[in-house]
Amino acid sequence: MKPFGKKTALDDVSLQEKVTGPSSVILNEEDINKIASLKDLNKNVKRETKPSDNSSENNTDLNGLLLDTKLQETKILIFNDLIDAVELSQLTNMVDEEVRDEISDVVSEIIVMRQLILSASEQRQVIESICDDVLGLGPLEPLMNQDDISDIMVNHSGKIYIERNGKIELTEITFRDNAQLMNICQRIVTAVGRRVDEASPICDARLMDGSRVNVIARPLAIDGAALTIRKFQKQKLTLDDLVSYGSVSKQCAQLLEVIGACRLNILVSGGTGSGKTTLLNCLTNYIDTGERVITCEDAAELQLKNPHVVRLETRPPNIEGSGEISMRDLVKNCLRMRPDRIIVGEVRGSEAFDLLQAMNTGHDGSMGTVHANNPRESISRIENMIAMGGFNLPSRILREQISSAVNIIVQATRLRDGSRKITHVTEVIGMEEDIITLQDLFTFEIEREDENGKLIGKHVYSGLRPSFWDKARYFGLESKLNNAINISQN
Repeated sequence: MKPFGKKTALDDVSLQEKVTGPSSVILNEEDINKIASLKDLNKNVKRETKPSDNSSENNTDLNGLLLDTKLQETKILIFNDLIDAVELSQLTNMVDEEVRDEISDVVSEIIVMRQLILSASEQRQVIESICDDVLGLGPLEPLMNQDDISDIMVNHSGKIYIERNGKIELTEITFRDNAQLMNICQRIVTAVGRRVDEASPICDARLMDGSRVNVIARPLAIDGAALTIRKFQKQKLTLDDLVSYGSVSKQCAQLLEVIGACRLNILVSGGTGSGKTTLLNCLTNYIDTGERVITCEDAAELQLKNPHVVRLETRPPNIEGSGEISMRDLVKNCLRMRPDRIIVGEVRGSEAFDLLQAMNTGHDGSMGTVHANNPRESISRIENMIAMGGFNLPSRILREQISSAVNIIVQATRLRDGSRKITHVTEVIGMEEDIITLQDLFTFEIEREDENGKLIGKHVYSGLRPSFWDKARYFGLESKLNNAINISQN
């Protein structure tokens, strides 16, 4: 078998021999991490000679990304020849662009030898599709390249949904079968040192660009593996971008700038897909460059621009059930790393207690996100998470801890028209008897719905003086805070 990277100088007879003959390629573990078991991928292609016939419930503009039946069959034929004609183990020694160039050369020669009649555009489609199967996410690769798509939801091999502009749409893109889908899932999780199989069917992972991935496989997913990808935009958003999108008013954004810069402890609250992580990223832009920031996440997705950042990620147990590093382990270890600020990607368990401890012991400006529908509910969620962690604290003591630790709650909401808004900027004032006192500084009020179903509203300042005024003065931000409030009052 020829080494990869050279032209395929084969006549018809030898090509036929390579197509039908056994392959001597043996992939080691490093190869699997890079090319995701191309042996299995080859078997999947040969087993399926026709594309899946999946009827679409909705028509989308993604139809142009699909190969027609003729091209699918041609692609499978070429792909089989490619697998047998090249030394796949050499792929690990090359960068992706070089691999794409080499695959393009080999595919072009196979087309000539097979005497296949393809136009230039059809040949380009086939080459791109094969490269996506070998190096990327297969049929999902075109979806990943579209910036207006925020979520990709694979229910099973024959049904793929996307979220675009806050609305969910069904696409006509499909996998050949569940084996190809599972192959893609394994490629994603092995790249970050994790695994997904029948013994460990649930896995959280991330792509190289920071996009968050969740995989749940058989036997838990009855119809085959389910894959969910929360895409990250290539360009990191700022508060100015959120203002231009209408997610927040200019005055409210100025208030959030002050909040992020003057080291207030912030809890970003919201439901699934409401933009919590995006908002948390925006707030980190106002952290001083001299501060040491440590982030703790289940799957690393925060994109901080600060120069002094240490990123930590949890680790699931290994196949023997040992070696797990939980979020609480990371947060506790952070306290020994001399952080100025600790940022927890998502607070969902007993680590809430350790984060409150950190906020109360000199790590001002720490941040975290929590799933909740409103600011009051986010406080209750923190209480419940601490109680579920086995901490037997009196209710009043626990609430005093929360009220002294958390300064600001920012509520993000996805409205029924698909738009995302910051609906509350709420301040934690203190305690009145056994109740934590909150006061809203900004709220979003819906005024009407236009003829297109879009909700129209505005951010309204409550008129209350922020209790952190003195802290803003200490950091030299009093005039900026005063400007945001005066403009809002006028």
